[in-house]
Amino acid sequence: PTGYMENSISYSAIEDVQLLSWENAPKYCLQLTIPGGTVLLQAANSYLRDQWFHSLQWKKKIYKYKKVLSNPSRWEVVLKEIRTLVDMALTSPLQDDSIHQAPLEIVSKLLSENNNLTTQDHESIIVAIAPLLENNHPPPDLCEFFCKHCRERPRSMVVIEVFTPVVQRILKHNMDFGKCPRLRLFTQEYILSLNELNAGMEVVKKFIHSMHGPTGQCPHPRVLPNLVAVCLAAIYSCYEEFINSRDNSPSLKEIRNGCQQQCDRKPNLPLRLLHTSPDLVSQEATLTESRLKPVIVTSNEIHVEVERNNTANQKMTAGVGNDSEPNLIDCLMVSPTCSTMSIELSPQADRILGCYVEILKMLSDYDDWRPALASLLQPIPFPKEALAHEKFTKELKYVIQRFAEDPRQEVHSCLLSVRAGKDGWFQLYSPGGVACDDDGELFASMVHILMGSCYKTKKFLLSLAENKLGPCMLLALRGNQTMVEILCLMLEYNIIDNNDTQLQIISTLESTDVGKRMYEQLCERQRELKELQRKGGPTRLTLPSKSTDADLARLLSSGSFGNLENLSLAFTNVTSACAEHLIKLPSLKQLNLWSTQFGDAGLRLLSEHLTMLQVLNLCETPVTDAGLLALSSMKSLCSLNMNSTKLSADTYEDLK
Repeated sequence: PTGYMENSISYSAIEDVQLLSWENAPKYCLQLTIPGGTVLLQAANSYLRDQWFHSLQWKKKIYKYKKVLSNPSRWEVVLKEIRTLVDMALTSPLQDDSIHQAPLEIVSKLLSENNNLTTQDHESIIVAIAPLLENNHPPPDLCEFFCKHCRERPRSMVVIEVFTPVVQRILKHNMDFGKCPRLRLFTQEYILSLNELNAGMEVVKKFIHSMHGPTGQCPHPRVLPNLVAVCLAAIYSCYEEFINSRDNSPSLKEIRNGCQQQCDRKPNLPLRLLHTSPDLVSQEATLTESRLKPVIVTSNEIHVEVERNNTANQKMTAGVGNDSEPNLIDCLMVSPTCSTMSIELSPQADRILGCYVEILKMLSDYDDWRPALASLLQPIPFPKEALAHEKFTKELKYVIQRFAEDPRQEVHSCLLSVRAGKDGWFQLYSPGGVACDDDGELFASMVHILMGSCYKTKKFLLSLAENKLGPCMLLALRGNQTMVEILCLMLEYNIIDNNDTQLQIISTLESTDVGKRMYEQLCERQRELKELQRKGGPTRLTLPSKSTDADLARLLSSGSFGNLENLSLAFTNVTSACAEHLIKLPSLKQLNLWSTQFGDAGLRLLSEHLTMLQVLNLCETPVTDAGLLALSSMKSLCSLNMNSTKLSADTYEDLK
């Protein structure tokens, strides 16, 4: 009979599979031997016939091994069968993920159903399946088995020799730990087992270096995000029991979902939802009266004592009326007048915390990883208990210091909050912040690097004047040059409206030699500015080609330009540095910067000060989307030329 089969044939019923090779046999046929006869399968060509042949053989053998290993009797025989199964998978000519994955799943099921294996059996099985793990992720149940082995025998040679390449492959190729959380847990346990070796963190450091590679640029883009994900999960696990067991603390699920059961909980501090979804923004934790007596919460791992007083109650209840999200600093403020919180972790949790914070410090030492690391940590992805833990914030300070020392804007800009209304590392580590444990040295360092980039703006100075004026004045009083410069800029840009505060700033500046010198320079600039802005002078001005920033400064200091409305700097060599002089021209309405080196930093400064500008030519300048977006605040702008710039379609739509 020919044509299609009426009934299917089960793989287990196939006794033998052969290629027809006798003379005059039908072309491209397979012969299947089944109970009661044979069946011939004819393919279209020899390649397809060979695919069928090897696939049927593979299926037939897999069913055999599933049956043998589902009812193990003697483990010597089982181990021999596992080795034969692995060899079969390695030598199969078929190229498919399931060829290597199916044996791993069979072994995984075998281990999950047999919990009475000895340690020697464990290691023998791991060594037997090791060749399959070189190019495949272990299944979830096998990950559980590997985790158990890492916990029970961290010093086993299997951890170093077999697990190391497996974890390296996971870190290099895994795309989403959310879809396979047990891979992350296995990686986490593996790193902890390395930390248990005699050399401890030195072994971990060598492993991190091997993941980065010997060159200055890591060739594997997934390594850093995966390592950070493992670190964040491990650090969270140190506080998880406390988070889930403390009566007046939200559980992990509640924090992530942005909801609290008010009737079952007595909130003592306003909760900042670290991952708030848009539809839950309004569901904030409300505040109720808290008792004056200390509240002591005890769990198996962590002991926390919180003390409160009337001042704290008044401060916290004052913010109930508004609808905005509570400020993280307010939620975590640790001071004698508000609340004192001490967290004591168990020895095991303390070791885990120390290990993974140390890894974050290692990651921050690599120049090529630092921008991505700063971006990943910018939203402050740690539980509030960790941020209130002095040991954690003290250790993490090294990472923040590395960000503050990096001259690249993409790195140090991540010290600021990820968006308006949220707190960033700048707020947490500034005086009065929960993480600040010094006299403002790190704060001064952060301000210095931010002021050195394109953040020398009114907006940044306004935020400092509103929230950090006291620490700025204190550090200036102690001779900190950055803070002296900040106070001078506040006076120069008229940031401070209150006359008494202005006088206090002037007194602070005059109390030190550096402050006195910079204040005198400011007064001189103000006198020059009055002369510059005095009515008179030309209404139009064109600088000769090849003029520089110094030439422009020299020209503007030579007389009055209060009437100047049209300035052309086209085809000159001016840069963003000349913006400091341009913003002093009160009547300027038209500015031509065609074919200059004027960039984003200068554009940001113009957008804040030259609010009356109507015509701006940026043709053939190095400005990018980052600077062009600042132009959206210039409401008087009527004509804008952005030909031959790095303008993207999205920014173009935003500007429209």
